[in-house]
Amino acid sequence: MGMQVNSPMFLLLLLPWALFVWWMLRGTARLKGGRKAAVVALRSIIMLLLIAIAAQVQPYWTTDQRNVVFVADRSASVNADKELGEWIAKAMTGKEADDRGGIVAIGLDAAVERALSPEQMLSAERYSFRAKVNGQFTDVSQGLQLASGLLQQAGGGRIVVLSDGAENAGSMLRQAALLNSAGIAVDVVPITPPPLTDAAIESFTVPQTLRQGEKFNFEFTINSTTAGSGELRLYADNRELSRSTVQLEAGENQFALQSAALEPGFHQFRAELYAEGDEREQNNVAYGFSKVNGPPSVLIVEGEPGSSGNVEAALKASFIGYDTIAPERLSVELASYAAYDSIILNNVPATRIAEKPMEWIAKAVSDYGIGLVMLGGNDSFGLGGYFKTPIERALPVYMDLKGKRQIPTLGLVLVIDRSGSMDGGKLELAKEAAIRTVELMRDEDTVGVVAFDSAPWWIVEPTKLTDRKKMISQIQGIQPEGGTEIFTALDAAYKKLLEVQAQRKHIILLTDGQSSTNPGYSALTSSMVEKQMTMSTVAVGDGADQMLLKSLAEAAKGRYYFTKDESTLPAIFSRETVMMSRTYIVEQTFTPALGQSGNWSALWKNGLPQLNAYIATTAKETAEIALLSPDGDPILARWPYGSGRAVAWTSDMTGRWSRDWVNWPSLPNVLTEWIKWTFPQFESVPYQVNAELDGRKANIRIRSESGDSDLAAKLNAVVNNDAGETQKLEPIPIAPGEYEANMSVTQPGVYLMRIGGEEGGGTTSGFVIPYSPEYKLSVNNGSEALEQLAESTGGRVLSLDKPAEAFRFDPEKHRQPVDWSRSLLIAALLLLLADIALRRISVPWARIASWLRYRMRGWSRGGLKSSTAGDLSAQSVTRLQQRKSRTAEFYDKSKAEDPAINVSRPAGRDGGSSTGQGQRQGQDKVQEQGQGKAAQGQNKASQGQNKGQGQGSGQGQTQVQQGDGNDKMSRLLAAKNRTKR
Repeated sequence: MGMQVNSPMFLLLLLPWALFVWWMLRGTARLKGGRKAAVVALRSIIMLLLIAIAAQVQPYWTTDQRNVVFVADRSASVNADKELGEWIAKAMTGKEADDRGGIVAIGLDAAVERALSPEQMLSAERYSFRAKVNGQFTDVSQGLQLASGLLQQAGGGRIVVLSDGAENAGSMLRQAALLNSAGIAVDVVPITPPPLTDAAIESFTVPQTLRQGEKFNFEFTINSTTAGSGELRLYADNRELSRSTVQLEAGENQFALQSAALEPGFHQFRAELYAEGDEREQNNVAYGFSKVNGPPSVLIVEGEPGSSGNVEAALKASFIGYDTIAPERLSVELASYAAYDSIILNNVPATRIAEKPMEWIAKAVSDYGIGLVMLGGNDSFGLGGYFKTPIERALPVYMDLKGKRQIPTLGLVLVIDRSGSMDGGKLELAKEAAIRTVELMRDEDTVGVVAFDSAPWWIVEPTKLTDRKKMISQIQGIQPEGGTEIFTALDAAYKKLLEVQAQRKHIILLTDGQSSTNPGYSALTSSMVEKQMTMSTVAVGDGADQMLLKSLAEAAKGRYYFTKDESTLPAIFSRETVMMSRTYIVEQTFTPALGQSGNWSALWKNGLPQLNAYIATTAKETAEIALLSPDGDPILARWPYGSGRAVAWTSDMTGRWSRDWVNWPSLPNVLTEWIKWTFPQFESVPYQVNAELDGRKANIRIRSESGDSDLAAKLNAVVNNDAGETQKLEPIPIAPGEYEANMSVTQPGVYLMRIGGEEGGGTTSGFVIPYSPEYKLSVNNGSEALEQLAESTGGRVLSLDKPAEAFRFDPEKHRQPVDWSRSLLIAALLLLLADIALRRISVPWARIASWLRYRMRGWSRGGLKSSTAGDLSAQSVTRLQQRKSRTAEFYDKSKAEDPAINVSRPAGRDGGSSTGQGQRQGQDKVQEQGQGKAAQGQNKASQGQNKGQGQGSGQGQTQVQQGDGNDKMSRLLAAKNRTKR
């Protein structure tokens, strides 16, 4: 056992400690003798204890033991948990009793499986690891770092690494340098993974840039552990291109498939391999992408079939390719929109565009520079239900009128099915639709909401929109419950709407089921028509009573909607709300006025045709209004949105409202210029993007062919994966024309990247994140890396057949310090209490010691024996005489020569006693007489007890006690009582 000082600077406090002890010995006049020595000793010890705590003085034990931490590789490339557990358990049996072993499991991260302990492993621990680690990667450095922390806390030891050495994250050799400086050796046990029947796509190569019509090859490198046949499937933009049967040989196989770049734009590819007996599927998928440059391409989405002839003719005349589809065919994949330069929505209602395509169109404009053009009609803009949609955010106009003109007051009651079948997304979207309706209407409008199941429940009775927040909160509280009863809910809505004072009254009924009763609705709908009410109905899903709902809408002069996609419900309600205000369609003949035309001014230098109608909207604050109506409404507006551009034409292109424009010879050129203005504004310098996977993150390298380092300060990037998740990156310049950025990744695939500068524009590129290298079959020199790790730290290379060698090394002497700070503090506190007691409490130690000696003498003779009355009396007289002397010395030195006479002197003698003194002396005399009698009684008792010992002797003693003894006893007892007072 030894002693160590961790903070020796605090030992300098011993100098002031010595001075303080000297001062206490010289001073402290109030304490004398043994008490002073005890107090000084206690205080000195207390201060020494505090100095020891401050200096971190610690005792330590020196032990000879071996500490070993096993680092077990549990990644997918090893896949041998049972074998690793058995080897470690056998190694633990070779240790001595004081030796300790621990286990750390590693994959991408590391976890302590077992702390350092001298106990043997249980049999269950041989075959199953309990710690959870990410086995898709191997990071040996994480395990080395965690194991070294365990050993440093225990005073040192060795690490044994069981791995194949195929690390693909971190650097174990970099960590080895730190271990070597810490004096920790690393032994290695190379593991050969168990054989698997496996075939893997090691590489998939596609040219990143192609020209339209160019032929190219898909090149594959496939590794296989066995010979056999397989099927190779190829997909482009999630459409299957081909299926090919391939014959695989053991080892590396090269294949190529030829194709042609037909469609311009950005395309992503996926290859999948299916092989016989394949035991691992994680390495059977590979990804690639390519951008095909060619003539621009436009996607036309038309609301009415055949209504886009004028647009198609204009594009064809300018040799611009196009595709025309119905809104229901819009893709749910973001990459599909990157294949086009612009998207045209030609009189398309929002009720026919699902939620996901609407989000992707807006994201394609903002993030990837794709253009957007909306052409008007009675199903577009506000009448199309685009209020508060992603497309409204991308367009340069608002869908509502922002209070610019007088609109008839509206009384609206929403009848919403809240039955059990509406639970989930349906009811939530129905509530969102009702909330959007409340937000779209004006303060002077009246809104009511009734929810129904087996009976109607008024959520909000018809009231003016003076407190929108309260009404929205009440709508959000609707919960699904019960059956479906439609008639009573409609009847309640009709009766309440009769009481509303509004210029237009309307009911919207939404349900996904069938009514439990059918009492006949004809009388109710007739009353609605008679009272100038209208009603529209919305059927959600195939379970709704479509025939009933359609007939109700027709009978009540409203509109019928059927949808299988509940995400369109908010757009339907918005459209219905706007449809009730016919003033959104402005019907008048006029020639548009010129506004901020910019470079479009030359398009109408020879004048403009007239228009007959348009949809009223409100221009956004930063939009450019190229053409205006006489009321100041935007007819043609444009603005940049993110990386892209958008144009709004509020009249139509069919000739219904724009007959003169359709017949205008310049229309094809004018319309083409509008569309071309929205095309992506690419930078002149392209970028090459490469990505490397490193554990949970990907290192992105962006290289500009120009090598212009000044672009670094302006460069930014936006990355999207197939799931639509967006990450914004700020690449850092690392060399002229080269930039680097890191991003987190969760899954392999193709990632789209929009690269641009702070001033807008940019280019679309991409990169591929492959599957984890943990699943590759290529040869890895992991054994060489492990041997280098052992050599750099002074470790050994152990074999699998000799696990007991793990503990065969010279034990090291370890200091095990004992932290006794808490004990020292407790001791200092107890000594402080003893110091206080010693100074504040006076204890008659001499009398206690005398009493103890007397008792010990009695006990040593076998018990206390009866003494003679003379002995007891003599002892009492002696004690009282001693007290008498002390009392006389303290009180009567200046008064009288005989204290006994002075004590019993009657009042008035010497002429100096007062009445009070006489009274006190009288009291003393009475007490003395009583005490004398008590003493006589005791003497008589003593005579009786000693009667058998001889009458002569007893009488002599009795006379002494009764005569001289009584007189002395009386005086001494009186002095004792006065002392007490």
